[in-house]
Amino acid sequence: MKQPHAALAALVFGAGTGSLATEIAASRLLAPYFGSSTIVWANLIGIVLAALAFGYWVGGRIADRRPRPRLLGLIVLAAALWVAITPFVARPFLDAAVGNLDDASAGAVIGSFFAVLLLFAPAVVLLGMVSPFAIRLAISDVKTAGAVAGRFYALSTAGSLLGTFVPALIAIPLVGTQRTLLGTAVLLALSASFLLGRKVLVLAAMLAALVAVPPGAVKAERGLLHEEDSLYQFIQVVERPDGRRLLRLNEGVAVHSVWRSETVLTGGVWDAFLALPPLLGRPLRSVAILGNAAGTTARALGAFYPAARIDGVELDPAVSRVGRRFFGLEDNPRLTVHDADARPFLRRTDERYDLIVVDAYRQPYVPFYLATREFFRLARERLEPGGILALNIAAVPGDEGLLDGVSGTLTHEFDWVAIWPALRFNKILLGFDDPKPALSKKIIASGPPELRPLRELMLRQLRTVTAKAQRPWTDDRAPVEWVTDRMIVEYAARGGQLDEDLLPTAP
Repeated sequence: MKQPHAALAALVFGAGTGSLATEIAASRLLAPYFGSSTIVWANLIGIVLAALAFGYWVGGRIADRRPRPRLLGLIVLAAALWVAITPFVARPFLDAAVGNLDDASAGAVIGSFFAVLLLFAPAVVLLGMVSPFAIRLAISDVKTAGAVAGRFYALSTAGSLLGTFVPALIAIPLVGTQRTLLGTAVLLALSASFLLGRKVLVLAAMLAALVAVPPGAVKAERGLLHEEDSLYQFIQVVERPDGRRLLRLNEGVAVHSVWRSETVLTGGVWDAFLALPPLLGRPLRSVAILGNAAGTTARALGAFYPAARIDGVELDPAVSRVGRRFFGLEDNPRLTVHDADARPFLRRTDERYDLIVVDAYRQPYVPFYLATREFFRLARERLEPGGILALNIAAVPGDEGLLDGVSGTLTHEFDWVAIWPALRFNKILLGFDDPKPALSKKIIASGPPELRPLRELMLRQLRTVTAKAQRPWTDDRAPVEWVTDRMIVEYAARGGQLDEDLLPTAP
């Protein structure tokens, strides 16, 4: 390959790497504000593809009019500069966007769309211009046009593969999102130097120097004890003035774990699960918590039911480490933590449980594969005779679309299904492996005395689900995100606010 072709090939490879690295980093930059639901990813992927398509079209037209290598180099350099400034302007922009939308979950569709469009699409358009422009410069004989185009698109795709896996598996977990974007900018500037000369290397060095700038705290607040980007999500631990420690993930709207030094009770949804064991009619021996987070429920179960063996299943090992450091995860010696996805864990284990708790959602989305007939059938197979499956389902006042979808599906696999509307925004959905569970008032007197108010509340509010879903959710079709987004947006349109809700605290 002649030297000009080698320079163009390097440029095409670098642009391919930069476009996908920018997309992967964008997902991490958006997650603390808008979450990482299917809707957010659809906005990100769709806009990136549209930006690339527009870039291909514009790049081809410009290349025909002004086929100059220096112009192509300047286009890539402009993309490098845009990528470099993005992490510094993104956080103020996203803070303002979330504030104007009232609530990150309700505004996820609109907010993430415009965030990607304004922050990342311009750089992707510029990078999309590279391949057709480079092909135009490299073709000297129409007889070799196909070979040149194929070679350059293969190089671009190879670069895209590198830009996908290196940031996701190495760069972001190792150095964070901001420095990954800066490293991408340096790579693009180095690629541009093949056409613009050594002077651009000075600019590349200046961009590399920005790596030394400490990353700003994402949505920082008072009492911040810890934050990190894990392989799966953004993690924050904050401490309130009253001493409570809170675990926040990604969008930061929901609290996923709570720790209090003086008690294992929280006043939140975690306490609701403590009222369930007396429904078994026998001592609690084994529990699986799918979505253990930092161990709030497991810690409380260990205090009130010390004889019970607990398997706490948490997808993200970093969350478990945070739980050990800040949330007393190891206070329960009967707890075994498993770093695994909930459903594969349940499929692989041979254990049987008296109680299976499903609290493995990324607020406010229940993972679709934990809301289907196939999953509920698997869960029932892993229950001891007479066992209970308990799911924490998000809901808003006046809209039970998500709850109806999950409960209607659950009735196809369990003999008796009931709902406990324990909190304003959280409902506990129960599936019993017994067509006639003993729900007598004797349950109020059984179990730990401190939890009697919760048991009274539960029996008073518990209602049976009789309606079977005409079209139960399956692994093939489970429109969880669509139902949840509609529920939240409609509630927000009515002027509702999503806030932390509390159970009546047991004395």
